[in-house]
Amino acid sequence: MATEQPLAQCVRITRAAVKRSAAGADAELPVAKKKRAVLGEITNLSETISSADPIKPGKPRPAAKTKKVKKAVSKSDSDEKPHVHTTSDDPQMCGPYVSDIYEYLHKMEAETKRRPLPDYLEKVQKDVTANMRGVLVDWLVEVAEEYKLCSDSLFLSISYIDRFLSLNAVTRQRIQLLGVSSMLIASKYEEITPPNVEDFCYITDNTYTKEEVVKMEADILKSLKFEMGNPTAKTFLRRFIDVAQGSYKASSAQLEFLGDCLAEFSLLDYSCVKFLPSLVAASVVFLANFILRPNRHPWSSALQEYSGYKPADLRECVLLILDLYLSRRGGSLHAIREKYKNHKRGLIRRMLSVEHSQSGADGSWKMETEQAALAVLPHKFERLITEIGREKVFEE
Repeated sequence: MATEQPLAQCVRITRAAVKRSAAGADAELPVAKKKRAVLGEITNLSETISSADPIKPGKPRPAAKTKKVKKAVSKSDSDEKPHVHTTSDDPQMCGPYVSDIYEYLHKMEAETKRRPLPDYLEKVQKDVTANMRGVLVDWLVEVAEEYKLCSDSLFLSISYIDRFLSLNAVTRQRIQLLGVSSMLIASKYEEITPPNVEDFCYITDNTYTKEEVVKMEADILKSLKFEMGNPTAKTFLRRFIDVAQGSYKASSAQLEFLGDCLAEFSLLDYSCVKFLPSLVAASVVFLANFILRPNRHPWSSALQEYSGYKPADLRECVLLILDLYLSRRGGSLHAIREKYKNHKRGLIRRMLSVEHSQSGADGSWKMETEQAALAVLPHKFERLITEIGREKVFEE
């Protein structure tokens, strides 16, 4: 007969008791303190794996198996021709949807509420002349350079001035006040840290008080119904230069700087107000290509496709900008020339006195004297317009 065990030895072991005993055993173990890892001590995961699993000599590591995923390509996608903007490294060009953006901007620039009257000096203004407007724009170029404002602020300022003058008669004593107030609004719209009101009062030699500048700012905003985001020639110029550089072997800084210079020349002349900003930008690219590479056609099928303009559409505007470039118009306004002759824009100095002439039976072009350039450049351009207009295929 088995002897009975004492009651103290007959303890029932439950799962809860096992958990408690395990927890007590873990508590007795010393807890390792966490050490903050130094950036240099962190090893790469790939290095850790390679050290744990060394490769035997003479035996190559087997390649990792990857699944090949076939991309579904529709017929419409495969037939679609490549876009120029996909090669741009500029993230601000918004490659995937840049075409939709500029299609919208083309519609926006043609809206009546965003366009100045082409003849507002004759119909609305009584005391302001085209020469006064040119002097104001020339001075605002210096103001923008003084406060290191971007080109978009300058172009928007002139746009606000023209639109305001299309709706309100202004005396010559207040035309400068309109200019600084317009630039104040544009700098608030475009700049990260715009100048203060006091800065614009100071730049006018305190001709106007802070209250007058703020009051004119409010008048501009009310007259334009707070529609301050209209596209300018600078808006389209970025796109067209990006397309034009596709025909260059390398990115052409000369094309970009010369384009900016010619675009600012167009701001000086009242006659350019009637042109759409996109047409001005296309004319600038046409003329810049013509100046930089006179031995090639300045227009291409890609530029025509993306701008929507044929060379014949640009004739009048290009001739106006060409006259400004050769100082045949606005010769007394020097701010833009001085701006682009300084700092990194020094490479434009030679271009501001471009020297081209034609020679050879094959119609080739070569550099010659400035005097000859002033005489033949407009005529060469006229002939070039005629020749390209007859061609069906552009030379890329």
